[in-house]
Amino acid sequence: MIRRSLHTELQKRLQQMPAVALLGSRQVGKTTLAKGLELEKACHYLDLERPSTLAKLSDPELYLSQFDDALVILDEIQRVPELFPLLRSLIDDRRSRGERTAQFLILGSASAELLQQSSETLAGRISYLELTPLNLLELPQPAENLSRHWFRGGYPESYLSTDDDSSMQWCEDFLLSYTERYLPQMGTNSTPIQLRRLCSMLAHQQGSTVNMSQLGNSLGIDGKTVRHYVDLLEGLFLVRRLPAWSRNAGKRLVKTPKTYIRDTGLLHRLAGLFDLEALLGHPVCGHSWEGYCIEQIIQRLPSGTRASHYRTHAGAEVDLVLEDADGSCTAIEIKRTLSPKLTPAFRESMATLNATQGYYITPEGAPYPLADKIEAINLRDFLEQL
Repeated sequence: MIRRSLHTELQKRLQQMPAVALLGSRQVGKTTLAKGLELEKACHYLDLERPSTLAKLSDPELYLSQFDDALVILDEIQRVPELFPLLRSLIDDRRSRGERTAQFLILGSASAELLQQSSETLAGRISYLELTPLNLLELPQPAENLSRHWFRGGYPESYLSTDDDSSMQWCEDFLLSYTERYLPQMGTNSTPIQLRRLCSMLAHQQGSTVNMSQLGNSLGIDGKTVRHYVDLLEGLFLVRRLPAWSRNAGKRLVKTPKTYIRDTGLLHRLAGLFDLEALLGHPVCGHSWEGYCIEQIIQRLPSGTRASHYRTHAGAEVDLVLEDADGSCTAIEIKRTLSPKLTPAFRESMATLNATQGYYITPEGAPYPLADKIEAINLRDFLEQL
């Protein structure tokens, strides 16, 4: 069992709020983390995708009221949105008796639906946490775990597979479940084949500023529809769009966000790569490593830190810009090499950004200075100092 770093924060939120929503994509480990709480407190788990559970909730107020002294875990609650008004009533009733600890732990894999429903009825009563795939710092330290994690991605079933073939087969099954069942359930009108092609095209444009109209022309659908589908994929925690840095930026900056498949295991399956050697010789390799590092870093960022990318039409760019709540700025360039070369464009970009510190992220090796306030550092060490 891999202990998730979110476990402690989840315990803290459960002591502070009457309801907590644990969000994240399917198969990321939400249920496992939630059920682990049964060792610490009285819990009652309900899977709302099971017909037997829905039958128990034919009179939901009567059924849920009997667990007043337990933490009720509601899995995939977006399937039964009519429960939200009842949860608000039960929470307010308990609050009137002076009880403040959590009564409900809500698990959801569709953030857009869940946030919309809960915000309408549970405002001020619920706190949100996102459980991501396994982060590098959640894994044992042997160096080979970095390559394995990068290639297989962070979904527990994929990462813990017996071999790369089994890992890629799991990724294939996962993608099929989304394109053939889950996305159509959310109202997409395109065929599963078109949805799969869209995902594959996004994979081959990893780390790029994607033109939705061009994607639509290639798929035979409207560009606005493509944008809607990418919005859905982002809301399902499968895609990340990294916004462009814009503060005092002027017209010479590229304003379009970069698009990444968040999990590199899914990325590599979509790109048709079945082992690390095939990845190392593929054109997507550099963008895959960039997206992997960005995802690992964003997962560990302190609350209030903003992440973006910086690029000018002249070609100067910074892969990742981090702005703290106090206004300080950090510029990060990601290179899959043990001997990165400091470029004049990076210095110029740091000056424009008014960055107080710059980093070149490498796969491994001891940290060393490249210049004043610019350091080469391996990914694990950088994550540990966040």
